[in-house]
Amino acid sequence: MPMTNLIKLQYDRATVMDISSIKTVKLLMIRYSFILTALLGLFLLNACDNDYRRSAQGGLSEVLVVMDSTQWDGPVADAIRNTFGREMMTLPRPEHRYDLRFMDLRTNRDLEYAKSFRNTIFAAPIDEQSNVASFIRAILSEEIKERISDGRNFAFPLRDRWFRDQWTLFLSAPDEQTLARRIVESERSLVSSLDQTERERWKRQVFRRGEQAHLADSLMQNHGFSIRVQHDYRIGVDTTGFVSMRRFLHDNDRWIWFAYKDGFDGLDDIDSEWISAVRDSLNRQFIRGTRDGSYVTTEYREPRRVETVRTRVNGRPALETRGTWRMTNDIMGGPFLHYTIFDEHQNRIYMMEFAQFAPRYSKRRFMNQFEAMAHTFQTDTTFVPEPIALRRKGQIDVYVENLGDE
Repeated sequence: MPMTNLIKLQYDRATVMDISSIKTVKLLMIRYSFILTALLGLFLLNACDNDYRRSAQGGLSEVLVVMDSTQWDGPVADAIRNTFGREMMTLPRPEHRYDLRFMDLRTNRDLEYAKSFRNTIFAAPIDEQSNVASFIRAILSEEIKERISDGRNFAFPLRDRWFRDQWTLFLSAPDEQTLARRIVESERSLVSSLDQTERERWKRQVFRRGEQAHLADSLMQNHGFSIRVQHDYRIGVDTTGFVSMRRFLHDNDRWIWFAYKDGFDGLDDIDSEWISAVRDSLNRQFIRGTRDGSYVTTEYREPRRVETVRTRVNGRPALETRGTWRMTNDIMGGPFLHYTIFDEHQNRIYMMEFAQFAPRYSKRRFMNQFEAMAHTFQTDTTFVPEPIALRRKGQIDVYVENLGDE
């Protein structure tokens, strides 16, 4: 081969190698740029609340109870078990409200672990001679300790004390019996404090894979209300005054339905019997099984329970009902979570129900997911209402006929 051709060939090869190297460098730069951008986005997301600390450790629905080990079988520990760890009899198989784990403080390492946990309760009589009581006294101000000693206060919740996304509760009183009694008497407020914190965490969990904004917009436009909808629910029935949607998996079937009625002044005339009767009527009409004559109804037989309590959903007065459903003429059942909500701007009662059929799985975490979704409920105060499916108390035996075709 002539020398000039050899030189040209080597030059061409070098050029190809240079071009290939340049392309490789550019690809690497693009990749690194993408990674840096993503890291910067995460940094800014975490820094948006000006809290750059690490997140607390521990799972959802887990609570670390820090007490002197000699008190684990005493009245204070029992009171905590009977409140935060109470069994939920509204599920097909009872499950504890929260998973409690008890620990003592024997070393500084124990203390650092307890301070890093996501949900932590420190409990001890204020003058007890233990490491836990000494830590409580060191944390609280003199004024607070005085209020504990004279019985004015006993519970002090803190948010993000040592880590991000952290809930901490200090419980103390002059003696064990007083502390145990006050924990039981204040169950609703104490547990609600943690429930609200956990609900926000469950919202992040529920919608981490996305949501269907178009479904929320459609509900608002056509019915005057909306909730945030997970990524894989599908609309079932959508008629005057009633909407249902379903997330079907072969081993975990979940559904939601909504109904509403105008002309109400509040929840004063609504009680658990009214709610149960209307729920059963709607379920019989719309939530049916595959066998002829099968439909969803409420399971009232012992040991199952149906419990209704007053609450608020995004600032609106509401009644929350929990229990178990069963399928008539079939062997099926599962838990449900129901809200009856009053919107004063629309003078409207909303009914919103979540239910599940998943025999293989424990149910508590799915009820927590439903609760998180329910608390995204919103209404349109400018919406002009339509006639719908429910009647006032005393008229629940007759079903309104304008619900649409079956």
